[in-house]
Amino acid sequence: MKLLKLKRNLFFLFLSGVFIFLGANCGEKNEQENSLGFSLEDPQRKSYIIIVIEDTTYLNSDFEKYVRGTFGSDRKALTPVSLSRLLDKFIEEKLVLQSANNQNISLSWEEKQDYLAKLSTDLKSEGSNVSVEEMDAQILFDRLLIEKYTYELVKDIEVKEEEIKEYYNLNKREFLRPERLEASQILLETEDQAIEVMERVKNVSEEDFRKIAEAESVGLEAIKGGKMGVFEMGQLPFEMEQVLFSLEEGELSPVVESSYGYHIFRVDKRFEPELISEEEALPGIKAKILDLKIDYIISSHMEYLKSNIEWSFYPMNLSFPYQRDNI
Repeated sequence: MKLLKLKRNLFFLFLSGVFIFLGANCGEKNEQENSLGFSLEDPQRKSYIIIVIEDTTYLNSDFEKYVRGTFGSDRKALTPVSLSRLLDKFIEEKLVLQSANNQNISLSWEEKQDYLAKLSTDLKSEGSNVSVEEMDAQILFDRLLIEKYTYELVKDIEVKEEEIKEYYNLNKREFLRPERLEASQILLETEDQAIEVMERVKNVSEEDFRKIAEAESVGLEAIKGGKMGVFEMGQLPFEMEQVLFSLEEGELSPVVESSYGYHIFRVDKRFEPELISEEEALPGIKAKILDLKIDYIISSHMEYLKSNIEWSFYPMNLSFPYQRDNI
C-alpha cells in the first residue's frame, strides 16, 4: 500500500513520546487508581459528554473504549497525568478525523482489506496472542485513515542536497567519531586456568594468540580466535574499558576478573578520533532532516486544526481529574 511506504506509522507521530511518558507514569495497578479516588469506568459518568467536535459528540465511554483498545488490562495502572496526555492525543485524533471527513478523505474497501491482511501477518510474525478479529475494527480503520490523511500532508517533502551540506557543515561535532579500539579476549572459568594461559600467550604472535584463544577460551568469540569487535567508550562494562583503553596496540592485559570469569584482553588495533565524511553521514542526515520536516508540518497542521475546527472540551465531565498541558 503506497501510503505506508513513506513512514510505516505516520499516525504515531501524533502520539510521539506519549507511550514512553505513559510507561514512566503508570501507577501501582488497581490499588493506586482506587486510592486516587476515581475509576475510568465509572458507570455514572459513562454517558457524560467530554468533547464536541462540530456536530459529533464524544462520551466518557468513547474514551474508555479508546484506552481499553490501546492498553488492555494495563489501563487500570494509568495515572491521571498519563490519562490526561492520552486524552490530548484522543482529541487530536478526532480533530484529524473530522478534517478528513470535511475534505471527503476516506478509505476504500481495498485499503481496509489490505490493511487487515498486513496487520494479521505482522501479528503472527511477532508471535502475538491477539488476532485482528479480536481488535476493534473501527479503531483500526480510524488510525489507518489518520495515516492516509497524514501521508497526504507530507508526501511531497524533499530534502535537498544543499540542506544536507549545510547541516553537515553546521554540526560537524555531531559527526566526530571518538577514539575506538579493536579488541580480543581469552575467557577462562578459573583464575588458575587464566594464570596458566597467561604464561603461554606472553610474547606470542597475534596468530598464536588466536590459536590459543580458539582452543582455550570459553567465550562465544573463541571460534573467531577471540575477536570481540570494535568498541568506543561506553559500549563495554566500565571495568573492562578501564583496562582496554589503557593498553597500547598489540598489548595484553593482566588477568581481569568479572562476573563472566577471568579475562585476558588484547588490543588488536587502535583508531584515533576522526571526522565522519559527508558522504558517509549523508543517509543519517537526510533521514534526520526529513523527520524534522515531517514533525514540523504535522505539529503546525495540528495547531491549525485546533484553531479552525469548532470544538469544545468539558474536563469537568471526565471520570478522572484532568491535568492540563497547554492543549
